Amino acid sequence: MSLHSAASHQGWRPSNSAVLALLAGALSFSLMTVCVKELHGHLPVAEVVLGRALVSVALSAALVRRAGLDPWGQRRGLLALRGLVGTAALFCVYLGVMRLPLAAATVLQFLYPTITALLAWRLLGERPGGRIGLAMAMGWLGVLVMVRPFGLGGAAPPLAVDGVGWAVAGALLTAVAYVSVRELGRSEHPQVIVLWFPLMSLPLCLPLVALDPVLPSAADLGWLIGVGLFTQLGQIGLTHGLVQLPAAQATTVSYAQVGFAGLWGWLLFNEAVALPTVAGAALILVSILLSRGRLPGPPQARLSPPTQRSVPGPAEAPGDG
Repeated sequence: MSLHSAASHQGWRPSNSAVLALLAGALSFSLMTVCVKELHGHLPVAEVVLGRALVSVALSAALVRRAGLDPWGQRRGLLALRGLVGTAALFCVYLGVMRLPLAAATVLQFLYPTITALLAWRLLGERPGGRIGLAMAMGWLGVLVMVRPFGLGGAAPPLAVDGVGWAVAGALLTAVAYVSVRELGRSEHPQVIVLWFPLMSLPLCLPLVALDPVLPSAADLGWLIGVGLFTQLGQIGLTHGLVQLPAAQATTVSYAQVGFAGLWGWLLFNEAVALPTVAGAALILVSILLSRGRLPGPPQARLSPPTQRSVPGPAEAPGDG
């Protein structure tokens, strides 16, 4: 059953299902950052990325095999590039999460939507419309309010410079990876796209882990499994959303992850939620509602009929990444 038929049967447009998938992905990615932060000081980041890759490869390979798909795809060079860039982004994002408050790390990661939109415009010809442009502007303003630039917010301690650098680098690489996912959605099944991500992570991580191996404790193993599982679930929403919606619209909806991160930081890590954080989260919520108000269906002229028929809905592949 395709995403289009499932959505029609439930009285939802395909764009509704794509938005829900993106929001579920944002929640899953926020829980993944909780697991990463819990591992700070216990394991080197290469082991965290490797643990994530092992879980994702096992789950993705099983689902690709169950669906009867060719795991190697059609555009292997671009699939490999997406995996390499995504892995590099993952290293940077994890290092940022480990060195910064959870909300701040996530906010800085959300430098990527504007970069994604610009790259999608230049490389894919996806020009943002009027309302989606306003939504992106409000979301970006919300990010700036939460970061509190120019010394605003007074009593808040300054962010670690190295953590900010890693988070910004992760945002730049994430934008490149997301545009490649959008491009791959024209020819590749989402499950194959996601499988290639951890496949490329393995050869990058193994030498680094061999140089500095650390035996994880039982608790560390639990958090590592959580990193892999929540990343896998997040990839479901992200990939299905990106292949159904233009990149600028999809990444605007993903701003919800910032609000989730602020909540977990407050509940789990005693990170105070200041007024600028609340104000920024409100602006981001408005941006999501604006983008939700006009989300077109999948770009019929850009996706081939086989790709459209093969895209499963999130409910059909609950463990897919």
